[in-house]
Amino acid sequence: MDAALNGPEGVGVSRGKRIAIASVAAVGSVLAASSCCLPIFPFIFAAGAAGSATFLTGLRPYLLAFSVILVAYGFFQAWRSKRCRSKPSVVSSVLLWISALFVAVSILFPQALANAAATVLSR
Repeated sequence: MDAALNGPEGVGVSRGKRIAIASVAAVGSVLAASSCCLPIFPFIFAAGAAGSATFLTGLRPYLLAFSVILVAYGFFQAWRSKRCRSKPSVVSSVLLWISALFVAVSILFPQALANAAATVLSR
């Protein structure tokens, strides 16, 4: 085995980054999936959001599935780092749980999430 993989410092740092990247990617794909109901920056990208909303509406089930896969990958990386006696960073763990919650809410309650975001954005 490579010497860098044997030490807890090398394993924890790279896996912690992978957990964080998977969490951010999951949230990004959920945002793309919900863009049909929630155009981001509506005043700046109104025409582009309308066009992308039409396009992304058909891709919504695939994007949500991709989000679930990315969150599962993040949890797998966290479990794997614990198995190697390396603890994931607090930031990556919190980010992973927040993204898992965000993905679950967007799958189970998509309209409630869109209404909450529209209320926040209308202020």
